[in-house]
Amino acid sequence: MKIIFMGTPDFAVPCLTEIIENGHEVLAVVTQPDRPKGRGKKLTPPPVKVKAMEYNIDVLQPEKIREEDMVKKIEALEPDCIVVVAFGQILPKSILDIPPLGCINVHASLLPKYRGAAPINWAIINGEKVSGVTTMYMEEGLDTGDMILKAEVPIEEKIAGELHDELSLEGAKLLGKTLKLIEENKAPREKQDDEKSSYASMMDRNTGKINWQNTAQSIYNLIRGLNPWPTAVTTYEGKKFKIWKAQVINEKCEDLPGKIIKVNKEGIFVCTGDGILLLEEIQFPNSKRMRVDAYLRGHEIENNVILGE
Repeated sequence: MKIIFMGTPDFAVPCLTEIIENGHEVLAVVTQPDRPKGRGKKLTPPPVKVKAMEYNIDVLQPEKIREEDMVKKIEALEPDCIVVVAFGQILPKSILDIPPLGCINVHASLLPKYRGAAPINWAIINGEKVSGVTTMYMEEGLDTGDMILKAEVPIEEKIAGELHDELSLEGAKLLGKTLKLIEENKAPREKQDDEKSSYASMMDRNTGKINWQNTAQSIYNLIRGLNPWPTAVTTYEGKKFKIWKAQVINEKCEDLPGKIIKVNKEGIFVCTGDGILLLEEIQFPNSKRMRVDAYLRGHEIENNVILGE
């Protein structure tokens, strides 16, 4: 099959590799423009561009995919199929209508749940037991197209970064099977039930602010769901700090939510709305991420302080 691949971040790289290794002809890769990154604000290419260059594949980097010139370029390439994985721009109808075999998307959730930008994070934050990937035919709505195949992945105690990596590899395998079925004209189509849909909004730094009145389990899920970005945060005596790792302690706590009731080598024991959360790995401003016992060697954390005030 002649394919145009559209994708940008690390998540999309295994899918591009899968397409190439399965012998499809990649006519071009479309990805986001290079962006300034790091303290030096050095212009950095997206991971998908780096992978495409390894295979000497032409790369297109439009600011806006719907620009007339870009639509004409894609049309001129005459793809059989367009594959889209975490591209970062919404495709207009003028592009969706180009390939005779359709535009295929790999989405990191079990649709119709968690349509939108951050399905991996919200599945963990909301306490789901299972996540997965779905391949679908794209249409103009946001992740609303007919589903082709699904693969489930258990969440267990994974953080968002770990689930991201697992779903990325699972998505590549599922894409390989999907393209084979499309080639053979055997791909199923299943309409999504809009009534069962949910929306996974984009993450930002405010998402991570901990409300200590919530349950210990829900705060624990938030910490996992925001690791490695944007991370869960609270304040200690007015100083904001990140919480990288924690665990739920199965004990009741009658004290004020957010109150530190004990500090030792195990970590910081904090009251929540229904129990106790043990903070094990933290990061204060201008400091490295570290376990609490390491932090306590050079700093003090006092009992009875209420976090988040």
